[in-house]
Amino acid sequence: MPWLVLLLSAVCEAVWATALGASDGFSRPAPTAVFAVFVTLSMLGLAWSLRHIGVGTAYAVWTGVGAALTVTWAMVTGAEPADPLRIAFIAGIVGAVIGLKFLAGHDSRDEATAL
Repeated sequence: MPWLVLLLSAVCEAVWATALGASDGFSRPAPTAVFAVFVTLSMLGLAWSLRHIGVGTAYAVWTGVGAALTVTWAMVTGAEPADPLRIAFIAGIVGAVIGLKFLAGHDSRDEATAL
């Protein structure tokens, strides 16, 4: 369940990042409201996930998935070019995230420890 919550939080990160860009410096009410809701949901999910997944792994997965989804959405909508190198680097981020998930399964610590 922590990994599912973490991934959903990363999706929320992509939504709030996209809404932030569309908010035009918080001058447009609808994207600003979407940003506020989704940044809150994203942070709550990340915080809950940190109870079960180490902070380094969880943060890397959260930012990696969020960034990959954000740039993929930008390419799909035409806001950014979808060239082969960009797609290859996005695939690299996704591959790294998958690797971290597999490594987390081999870690002797399932719970995050306090600093």
